[in-house]
Amino acid sequence: MMQVTFLGTGTSTGIPQIGCTCSVCTSTDPRDSRLRTSAIVEIEGKNILIDCGPDFRQQMLRFHIKRIDAVLVTHIHYDHTGGIDDLRPFGENGTVPIYLEPSVAEGIRNRLPYCFADHRYPGVPNICLQEIGLSPFLIAGIEIVPIRVMHYKLPILGYRIGRFAYITDALTIPESEYEKLKDIDVLVVNALRKKPHLSHQTLADASRIIDRVGPREAYLVHMSHHMGLTSEVEKELPAHVHFAYDGLVIDSL
Repeated sequence: MMQVTFLGTGTSTGIPQIGCTCSVCTSTDPRDSRLRTSAIVEIEGKNILIDCGPDFRQQMLRFHIKRIDAVLVTHIHYDHTGGIDDLRPFGENGTVPIYLEPSVAEGIRNRLPYCFADHRYPGVPNICLQEIGLSPFLIAGIEIVPIRVMHYKLPILGYRIGRFAYITDALTIPESEYEKLKDIDVLVVNALRKKPHLSHQTLADASRIIDRVGPREAYLVHMSHHMGLTSEVEKELPAHVHFAYDGLVIDSL
């Protein structure tokens, strides 16, 4: 049995965006208030976090999460890694492994050198970087399948766990990777806005991927305020496609 909680569903600026008074940023619908995109997967007694952005501390307090057993990182950008220092409380009873590509590991070591010093001062995050490629690997016996996607020209990762797949910040998916998305029950995929963007999928782009993959249910994440109001845009979606929102729980996996 697997349960997925969306901790954040917004793009790098979050919603409301600082200084903006548009209808989305001033909406009273709680679904329109979005922290930076992240999720937690609860499976076989383990809590696996996907991305650890700058809103991580707020997310942990909001959703009363007391344990992180592992972290999957999709890419180096700050809105997906800016909260790693706040993993401190979760490493008090053991090292928290962070799974990421070698280039991302190098970026984290450069950004947080005090976490990897030979003589670390008390209280720094108790983390270890586990470098991965595109081959499946195990976390406590749970198979994780990395999925290569392209964030414009930057190669990044999505992940498949069982019949659930999570993709964020993609612009395109290489043809060879669709094989990893066969027989998916639930697909999470990014949709920044309706108008084209240099490095992110639009709503139409995401819809085409959903149609091709054919999941039972699909959830959209990484929205900006340019997408529009949740209550209005969701009327345009097919019955099996949903706007994810912060705090949404999928528990039928």
